[in-house]
Amino acid sequence: MKITFLGTGSMVPTDNRNHTSILFSYKNENILVDCGEGTQRQLRLAKISTAKITKILITHWHGDHVLGLPGLLQSMYKNQYHGSLEVYGPRGTRDFFNKMLKWFYVDLRMNIIVKEIKNEIFFENQDFILKSAELNHGVPCVGYSFIEKERKNINKKYLKKFNLKNNPIIAKLKEGKDITWNGKKIKSKNAVMFNKGKKISFILDTGLTNNIIKLCKESDLLICESTHSHELKGKAKEYKHLTAKQAGLIAKKSRSKELILTHFSQRYKDINNLLKEAKDVFKNAKAADDFKEFEV
Repeated sequence: MKITFLGTGSMVPTDNRNHTSILFSYKNENILVDCGEGTQRQLRLAKISTAKITKILITHWHGDHVLGLPGLLQSMYKNQYHGSLEVYGPRGTRDFFNKMLKWFYVDLRMNIIVKEIKNEIFFENQDFILKSAELNHGVPCVGYSFIEKERKNINKKYLKKFNLKNNPIIAKLKEGKDITWNGKKIKSKNAVMFNKGKKISFILDTGLTNNIIKLCKESDLLICESTHSHELKGKAKEYKHLTAKQAGLIAKKSRSKELILTHFSQRYKDINNLLKEAKDVFKNAKAADDFKEFEV
């Protein structure tokens, strides 16, 4: 799993922070979380092909989170995007998306599937689920969690006793079936190890709400907006944002393992004080910069 921060600024971009956008890569999936203005250029600078994007998750329809969509979609079409692009967002997303396409003379002969979501699991396959929860930002807004399913791995050391390796029959063990090999019974419960999957949560643009803790519970990685320092907690509350200290407290209360701060106000040239605020309440905190990559 890899996280690439394409934009870590807030409403107003700066010399070194673009509008918000995050790319989450897992196996054959490349999931874009929000698409602020300039995202397609950020992808180009990061040497990431737009053709690789499989899903776009929109947290809300404020301009600094979506104004990069028209250009990105046009580039994807011009680059002969294949397959179906899935776009998810809060209520109103279909209407916003359709109106957006009418703003420009753009011919998008792509298969785009747009879905509106609420507090629910809205996608599931054999490897992972995607879950959302409504947040508190004055407009329809959601947070997201990627939850990897429990992984089944073969206990190679155990199978070595039976001189069994790289054989199709091993698949039956993963299915929970015992097998017989060279006259010896091999039990599935001894041959298969279960490893808990990873959980990654994305909280962008919100005031405090109980739904945050519920959604982020026991995340391996929590990516959280930290628009203001705690001395401006009044302003953060007024505009329904979070402070760095509040992000740290959310990580602590949700029992998350790691926290990455993002979505910083343009007023902060140096974010070390914001990071210190978070670390004072949650030690395992880091701060994102544009183009910074994190392995999970």
